[in-house]
Amino acid sequence: MDEPIQFVDLKKQYLSLKPEIDAAIQRVIDTTAFINGPDVSAFENAFARFCETKYCIGTGSGQSALELIFEALELQKGDEVIVPVNSYISTALAPSFVGAKVVFVDCDPASFNIDPKKIEKAITRKTKVIAVTHLYGQAAQMDAIMSIAKKHGLLVVEDAAQAHGARFKGKRVGNFGIACAYSFYPGKNLGCYGDGGAITTNNAVLAKKLRLLRYFGQTKKYIHTIKGHNSKLDTIQAAILNVKLPHVEQWSDRRLELARYYNETLKGLPLKTPAIDPNIKHVFHVYCIVTDKRDRLLQFLKDRNIFGNIHYPIPIHLQKAYRELKHKRGDFPIAEHLASRILSLPLYPELAFEEIDRIVEAIKEFYKDSRGSE
Repeated sequence: MDEPIQFVDLKKQYLSLKPEIDAAIQRVIDTTAFINGPDVSAFENAFARFCETKYCIGTGSGQSALELIFEALELQKGDEVIVPVNSYISTALAPSFVGAKVVFVDCDPASFNIDPKKIEKAITRKTKVIAVTHLYGQAAQMDAIMSIAKKHGLLVVEDAAQAHGARFKGKRVGNFGIACAYSFYPGKNLGCYGDGGAITTNNAVLAKKLRLLRYFGQTKKYIHTIKGHNSKLDTIQAAILNVKLPHVEQWSDRRLELARYYNETLKGLPLKTPAIDPNIKHVFHVYCIVTDKRDRLLQFLKDRNIFGNIHYPIPIHLQKAYRELKHKRGDFPIAEHLASRILSLPLYPELAFEEIDRIVEAIKEFYKDSRGSE
């Protein structure tokens, strides 16, 4: 059998940077600066520059980054937050944990991001925030979303956990809303070797508050001015991220190059490939196709040592965790349609064109056999 093509191959990336990463980890161990070591502030400064924002606050995870943002905004119980229903559940959990009510909005059928045309219909007098996920590495339609927010006096919180370095009309994501959350989960475009996250913002007052919230609410050791959390970016993880960060732009360009190659070689097959908007720098955290035969194709590829994934099989409104909202099938038809048809194919910077050729040939074989049996 052919060698496996993993959905994400973290080992290949590690081996390409092994000397630098090993040295960075060893340096932290040698200095024993495990908590709030110099690598943390170095990374925060470098990541703020990369995101073209004024401030960056490292956190223990992407989920924690979102939670801290919503807590810092001081939402009250009963306040409403508009959330894309086609997203990872973290986007919804964060406002839920501060007592806000989540109001879901369906996605755009072309980009799979939140549909601006549906946002305004979901706004009530209790709405305070629009949460925007830049899903799969593609920026949402931020001009339309910001226009709606301004019209109704709402804040916008960005979730760029999958979109490190993405742009909308030349502007980095994370520069539109009041704050933006990032995840450095190992499989992300910029990933560490455990959990890690960050918040970027251009608001000095909010940045100061977030720094307090993420570290016990203390201005200095044992002096606590507010009730805070323990959500720090570990020094070892920051050291790893400092090694990787200079490569992210090049990796993003490679991801886009591979995605375009997929699109070209998959032409003519009865499936939908991702749209690439010329106004958006898509960084392709995920390359997903849409096919009516998703589950069969996923197994067909697996049998040939090619491993795909599904992002996401159950929309948030149908998860038991949100049963109190009493949503049912049919409430968000586009997200539900996609949930049973989306298939994410292998995509990472170290993937070779020859490997994509093998994946595409297997997909063509599947459809040939499939047509023949029907």
